Amino acid sequence: MKVAIVGASGAVGQEFLKVLEERDFPMDELVLFGSPRSAGRKYPFKGKEIEVKLLQHNDDFKDIDIVFASAGAGTSKEYAETITKYGAVMIDNSSAFRMDADVPLVVPEVNAADAKDRPRGIIANPNCTTIQMVVCLKAIEELSHIKRVHVATYQAASGAGAVAMQELEEQYRQVLAGEPVTVSKFQYQLAYNLIPQVDVFMENDYTKEEMKMFNETRKIMHSDVQVSATCVRVPSLRSHSEAIWIETQKPISVAEAKAAFEKAEGVEVMDDPANKIYPMPLFLAGKDPVYIGRIRKDLANEKGLTWWQVGDQIRKGAALNAVQIAEYLIKENAL
Repeated sequence: MKVAIVGASGAVGQEFLKVLEERDFPMDELVLFGSPRSAGRKYPFKGKEIEVKLLQHNDDFKDIDIVFASAGAGTSKEYAETITKYGAVMIDNSSAFRMDADVPLVVPEVNAADAKDRPRGIIANPNCTTIQMVVCLKAIEELSHIKRVHVATYQAASGAGAVAMQELEEQYRQVLAGEPVTVSKFQYQLAYNLIPQVDVFMENDYTKEEMKMFNETRKIMHSDVQVSATCVRVPSLRSHSEAIWIETQKPISVAEAKAAFEKAEGVEVMDDPANKIYPMPLFLAGKDPVYIGRIRKDLANEKGLTWWQVGDQIRKGAALNAVQIAEYLIKENAL
């Protein structure tokens, strides 16, 4: 088994290295690829130093079985044919192919089997906010069909990459030091602020991020569910939070919902309001599960439930989900 990471120097690429090592992913060799800026850098993996190779249109992927790509949509589109032409499975973390009809969009806890049907040799990793939402929605969908979802996201700087995380830390330092604030990765200063815009605005005045949650949720869950999202960038460093309201076909009690979440794969219940126990990004960065709390009936809808959830955007929202897809393919002999 030969595995490659494309975009090894980015925040998600670095997380791939951690996740693959922590989970002792079954492989004989790991190859790292990057841009001219990254080529030549060395990263530790299982006691060895691996040098980043320059990503090129050549035969470097000839003997590689699985490629984790996280170098942006432009790079994925440009190199997809080069990566897959000798039979490698490309698990792509960008938005390049997510809504293509012939590319499965996979969250293993929800629709793992879709990964087997990949005519182009590409499997798309969904958007981070969608991943953590559908993991929890799946538990309820098994009790009653979900007709509508309203979601407000509270997205950490990590969603815009390692440079954005550094910018937020620098902004806090600049504000406290009374210096001019550097604004580069976001539309406005993020420190001590909230920005109700993640990605660009579309013609309907929803952002691209919000429309991803609508379209990707339906594709992953094979559902006609209606999703209305408001995505907000918040000044936390890592892990995204979401407030979710759902309407189901038949009423579901809080006890039924909690029981479903407690047995759901990839979900951890943290719900004890009397003792101020609920998920918070400060304490859950670097963790694998999606944490859920504040589970209660929607006061405005008798067939409604509402809850709060937190998931690490770089792990379950990106690297971990992709690695879980690969683990499923290996387990099923489906490479």
